[in-house]
Amino acid sequence: MNISWLGHSCFKISEKIDGNEVIVVTDPYSKETGLFPSKIKADIVTISHHHFDHDNMEKVTGNIEDKAVVFDVPGEYETKKVFVTGMPSKHGDTDLKDNGDNTIFRIEMGDISIVHLGDLGLKLDEKQINELGDVDVLLVPVGGKYTLDGSQASEVVRQIEPRIIIPMHYKIKDLNIDIADESKFVKAMGNKVERMSKLKITRKDLPEDSSKVVILDKE
Repeated sequence: MNISWLGHSCFKISEKIDGNEVIVVTDPYSKETGLFPSKIKADIVTISHHHFDHDNMEKVTGNIEDKAVVFDVPGEYETKKVFVTGMPSKHGDTDLKDNGDNTIFRIEMGDISIVHLGDLGLKLDEKQINELGDVDVLLVPVGGKYTLDGSQASEVVRQIEPRIIIPMHYKIKDLNIDIADESKFVKAMGNKVERMSKLKITRKDLPEDSSKVVILDKE
């Protein structure tokens, strides 16, 4: 499996399934963010909530089919042998007109499970933790203001106990959204991180008795 970070909360996750490369894209953003979204192919797109920095389909085209399949509400889905579960949660920003609804997505591709927390702004309750189950790779927002901040994100990481943690939704060059960078999260996680351009993993590469934080370069 290959995981690339396209910036903000957008990832490209790809895996060979039955001889074909199947691609999942999460939370594509618009140019209003200050980041310029590049064209990307996808079979599946997950959208945690409908804000300009999470739901821009303009640059997304189909990969195997003409159009990507879009999942943007809670539910259980399966396409191209990828299993996706959307779970309701709260954004945590009481000023939002949509009352802060946010969908957490659990994505199972091959033999690896990935959880994208979207714009989660509150700690998880016991029911949500049980529904998530075992998590191999966790994509967690850490920038604060609209989502979990670095300290809160570290608490959620400890609730879930994933094997690999990848922070997202934090301040980077050109992003014009007023959020913090990743440093508070890195400190809360003990300043132990591995930085790389993209993550390439198989089941045997996953840590067995511990977790590791991976910070990806924006592609």
